[in-house]
Amino acid sequence: MTLNTRPLRTSLNAILLFIILAGIVFSPITVRALGDHPALPDFKEFARSVQNNEAGVLRGVYIPEVLAFPIVQQPTGNAGYVSKTDGEITQFRMVSQFGNVGLLAHNDLSGRFFSQMAVGQEIRLVYGDGKVEYFVITQILQFQALEPTSPYSSFRDLSDDKKLTAEQLFKKVYQGDRHVTFQTCIAGPGSLSWGRLFVIATPKPRLAGFNHFEPVIGQ
Repeated sequence: MTLNTRPLRTSLNAILLFIILAGIVFSPITVRALGDHPALPDFKEFARSVQNNEAGVLRGVYIPEVLAFPIVQQPTGNAGYVSKTDGEITQFRMVSQFGNVGLLAHNDLSGRFFSQMAVGQEIRLVYGDGKVEYFVITQILQFQALEPTSPYSSFRDLSDDKKLTAEQLFKKVYQGDRHVTFQTCIAGPGSLSWGRLFVIATPKPRLAGFNHFEPVIGQ
């Protein structure tokens, strides 16, 4: 796929800035998240609750025994928007141009559940028309922002101490073959945006002849 270089560069710069600043946390709003309940709602019940009859519009994410949250969209032109409502996750609009799904949340709100995810867990994405797309978590990545408040910060991979630029980090977690990336911040010494947590899930293998989508769940 050929993309116009200048608009892509502008978008990429905005995304890179967002990666640096995404960890800024806001005062929690008192709304009980579905994930706070001892038992999550039945999946079909949840899927019906988030549908709006719009095909192709991501409306909810369900991870058995972890969370069940509606997904909200970023306003056009606002790549830094992340919902301040506990119990919601925001889709990172710009990532869609790479054929992938980015899901964002502040670490004192819905993002606090991202640290409960584990490799091998199933992810279910629900679309507005009831279609369900299945993924499985394959990677959990953690990075320290070496200059948390700087838009030019590099990052240190906590697994091997390797340093990456913001652009290298973006490409690592958001580009490539079809996948979902959950992003939130890691609080650390002296900074609420000390680091970044990325949870990556790839399409769940299906039986031969079938893709990773399930039929539509009706109203």
